[in-house]
Amino acid sequence: MNMASIGIFIFTLILTAGKASFVNVHCKTENMGQYGQQSLLECAVETSQGVTDVVIRTVSWKKEGVDEPLLVFHKEQTIKQPRYSFAEPSWNNRNMNVSLHITNTAVEDQGVYTCVVMTDRGGETSETRLKVTAKYSKPNISAESEKVTQSTGGTLVCNTVGGYPKGEIRWFGELNEDWTKSAKMEVKKTESGLFELSSKLTLLPGSTYSMYTCAVFNTSGGKEDETTFEVRDGQDASGRSGGEPGKPSVPATTIVAPLVVIGSLIVGLLGLILYRRRSIQARRFSATPLMSDHREVRTCESDAEEGGSREMDRGKTSQDTLA
Repeated sequence: MNMASIGIFIFTLILTAGKASFVNVHCKTENMGQYGQQSLLECAVETSQGVTDVVIRTVSWKKEGVDEPLLVFHKEQTIKQPRYSFAEPSWNNRNMNVSLHITNTAVEDQGVYTCVVMTDRGGETSETRLKVTAKYSKPNISAESEKVTQSTGGTLVCNTVGGYPKGEIRWFGELNEDWTKSAKMEVKKTESGLFELSSKLTLLPGSTYSMYTCAVFNTSGGKEDETTFEVRDGQDASGRSGGEPGKPSVPATTIVAPLVVIGSLIVGLLGLILYRRRSIQARRFSATPLMSDHREVRTCESDAEEGGSREMDRGKTSQDTLA
């Protein structure tokens, strides 16, 4: 039996399934698959109370929009397309777990699937949906021009690839201000169905912010990853923390704090030296007047003594004259 005849047979099963029977097929409403990983569409056959020893005659898995079935079990034979199989490798017609296993999940695998099961006690059809996601790469920030400084401004470009569904790039300032409205984002879809996101943020001359963060968010609004870029005067666009793109920037306080300590020590030493010099000069200044006064006192006393001696000599001379 080729795939074309199997398709006609499955169409007949879908028309006949759902009539009064003792079995039903219960599938999980929605399944999540990761791009490049294995995915599982969960479905199981359930029987009415008291019904046992059910034998499965036919199982068919079909995807909406695809003509040929992905997997068919009929007349004790299993026909399947590459990447599709029963979830249990040792599956047989008495195993009620009819879940579908998908390897190397692709974006094209996303969609609605139909599972048709026919047993010796009746049959039923059930649907389930697969959603595929892919995580975006860590954002990379680069400068459109050679240099981006706070004084000259410039344009920052943020890129991230390999995500699905379409996400969003947002920009934030160093105080967590949202700058997304000032940026322009471009979206590109690759051959694999994944998305590439690119966003440009133009900084005006005299920007007051030294750090800008680019973050990528998925379609559900959850942040997947981010990168911070540090803008400095006189530093070119390659001046990131550690010199590697995607590394968080070193806070300015890490550099400024040691400089402040060293400066304080230098100022303290200079103050001590000036204080000692002033103390020495003050001592010399205070000692000089005392010595001068002392010499002046001694001079006055000597003059007084000399004056007294002269007066006594004059008295003696007068007495001798009178005599």
